[in-house]
Amino acid sequence: MTDIVNSLLNGDSQYLQIMVILTMITIAPLLLIMLTGFVRIVIVLSITRNAIGLTTMPPNTVIIALALFLTYFVMSPVITQINETAYTPYIQNEIDVQEFMDQAMVPMRDFMLRQTYESDLDFFVDLSGIGDGSDGSVAVEDVPNHVVIAAFMTSELKHAFAIGFFIYIPFLVIDMLVASVLMSMGMMMLPPATISMPFKILLFVLVDGWQLTFGTLIKSFG
Repeated sequence: MTDIVNSLLNGDSQYLQIMVILTMITIAPLLLIMLTGFVRIVIVLSITRNAIGLTTMPPNTVIIALALFLTYFVMSPVITQINETAYTPYIQNEIDVQEFMDQAMVPMRDFMLRQTYESDLDFFVDLSGIGDGSDGSVAVEDVPNHVVIAAFMTSELKHAFAIGFFIYIPFLVIDMLVASVLMSMGMMMLPPATISMPFKILLFVLVDGWQLTFGTLIKSFG
């Protein structure tokens, strides 16, 4: 243990790389949620499942796995850019840890800013009190990362619920139609969800619902 501490204090790059890797593994789930499209994807998939009326199918494990793979699909250009501009130079000892973090945040910031509503960014800029203009505005490149991340996560929630709303409408119409038919037939004691669920599943299958949902999610990041 003493040798490891001494090596760290003496700047041994091998031990520093091990420490960086262990730290990244520890905070990877948090970074995945904060800096990628995972939040939008997992919320939309969960809303889709609830709209059909299947509260446990697909199970949460499958929903999270789908969200992870779709997130990787969406983020692959950003990951490639980080690998080329930050990770590869770092492992080749061309840049230090601080430069690695700075270089890695450049493509992440570009991605987050493309997905962030201007109103959300302005809102958090005002809350942070960093505006230096007469109207309290600040250049985008001067906005700190923590402000960008907060605005990005808020915008992701807006995107997710907007997409979920449009997904929910067709299934809500089916529920209303089934409830109206049951009321007209005097079957008020029969839960409409029991009858409408097979029709909603059939509709989802006929229109290739999963493909439409995945396509909508991926295109929403464009």
